[in-house]
Amino acid sequence: MVRHLLEMALAMVAGMLLFGPARAALGTAFGLAPAAPGVGALLMATDMSLAMVLWMWYRGHGGAAIGEMVLAMYLPVLLLLVPYRAGVLAADTLLIGAHLLMLPAMAVAVLRRRAEYAHHPVPRSAPRQPLARVLVHRWPAGLALLMTADNWTEPALLGPYTLLVLPAGYLLLGSVRRQWGVPGNLRRQLVGLAAWGGLALFAAAVGGETAYWLVAVGWLAHAGWDLVHHRTGRVVPRGYAEWCLVIDAVLGLTIILALLTT
Repeated sequence: MVRHLLEMALAMVAGMLLFGPARAALGTAFGLAPAAPGVGALLMATDMSLAMVLWMWYRGHGGAAIGEMVLAMYLPVLLLLVPYRAGVLAADTLLIGAHLLMLPAMAVAVLRRRAEYAHHPVPRSAPRQPLARVLVHRWPAGLALLMTADNWTEPALLGPYTLLVLPAGYLLLGSVRRQWGVPGNLRRQLVGLAAWGGLALFAAAVGGETAYWLVAVGWLAHAGWDLVHHRTGRVVPRGYAEWCLVIDAVLGLTIILALLTT
């Protein structure tokens, strides 16, 4: 069931990143004014719902389960619209609160049909079109590309200690998945922690532009680490390794881009 909650959360993010900008671009093209915060919150819920409906349909879920998950997107917004309209909540609080309440609402929807979610409905037949097959089977990479799209237009420099996130993710997921009983798994991850932790400390000590080059190398090197884990299937799910590979590669490359253009 945790896997399904993670899938739904990723679908939420994908919906916001894909449908939100597309909707905003259409509004600009037709000269429409930006939506008021209350309407914007409902549109945001719609963006997320569309992505979740598509993913749940592909996963083979029934209409009732899909409807309940859509309700989990709208209900928090509708509940918070009451105090927002009364002037009790600010617009930012409305959006943040809706996001936070969506997660437990999703959990309730999953628990209501725990038998359906626990038995992993069979995905529908794979699409025949090559592009559609790629989108279905490589959705972690697609999600990562959507999440990092802004980095290409606005490349940013990341500090040395951001490198600590890289081994931390593997150690956390490995612990949750109880992977340390497999010989060598924990040892390799601790070596990775020492390597990227040491690189972070060295970059921080060096400082200046050199530090950012070292950070870029660290992110790109971790993309190789992700590739190895994607091929072996060890410690983390292959979907996470694929997603992380793209994130790491894009961040490493865009750090270099920022260094070369500033």
